[in-house]
Amino acid sequence: MNGYKIAVVTDSTAYIPKEALGNLHIPVIPLWLIWGDERFRDGVDIDPATFYRRLRTNKTFPTTSQPSAGEFVDFFRRVAAESDTDTIVGIHISSKISGTVASAEMAKAQLPELNITIIDSFSTSMGLGFIALAAARVAATGGSLEEVIAAAERIRDRINVLFAVDTLEYLHRGGRIGGAKRFLGTALNIKPLLHLHDGRVEPLAQVRTKRKAIARMLEVAEERLAGKRMAEAAIIDVDSPDEGDAVAERVRERFGLSTVHRTTVSPVIGTHAGPGTVGICFYPAA
Repeated sequence: MNGYKIAVVTDSTAYIPKEALGNLHIPVIPLWLIWGDERFRDGVDIDPATFYRRLRTNKTFPTTSQPSAGEFVDFFRRVAAESDTDTIVGIHISSKISGTVASAEMAKAQLPELNITIIDSFSTSMGLGFIALAAARVAATGGSLEEVIAAAERIRDRINVLFAVDTLEYLHRGGRIGGAKRFLGTALNIKPLLHLHDGRVEPLAQVRTKRKAIARMLEVAEERLAGKRMAEAAIIDVDSPDEGDAVAERVRERFGLSTVHRTTVSPVIGTHAGPGTVGICFYPAA
């Protein structure tokens, strides 16, 4: 222990479940969900159940936005005061799909009195969550700034996010479809398997049924482990909790894990993934 206080922060798209956080404290800045004339702070002003119910029935499609630089300035100042430190490591949603990192960097430039490091996770959901957790664990044991950054980067380099969607409609509407746009126009019963690659949503496979898409997702996970043990895993779902629970049990049995974290995604991510999405976030042991 060197007594060096470092605050690790992230944004609402990480949506880290409480049991994964344990005793760690990771302050969260919310992104914005915009629905017509209404604005909601992601994960604060609207809960996932209410959001998904409305998403399925509302004819108006919501949009999303990053926090402003001014919001980040206020957030960083509050974190510094509450944590009694001038050293902050911000780990945020991929810059390839959100302007959050850019806003954080602009805020950093306005706060020369604070020692702020911004890390682009090139991920989101529990891919981002696991990176933030790794950094926070090192910070909690008194690690140096260099050690905290290194811990985040080690996990970032190993993280995998795979997900099967019911439809590409939501990704297409939200402009986050990336290379998966080549799947558009295929038969309606195609169930695409996607992944985050270099910070973007990219295609992996297209199969005929959701069951086969999930089976292929787990096969790809095993291939990427390349014989190594799965260090940590989380199953995420978008308004499909029973399906998510069933996949989590399969992951526990297949990969010999005692704990598989379960979480949904924040409304901002749900806007783009769409109801029925099920995914896995994991990384192999070193």
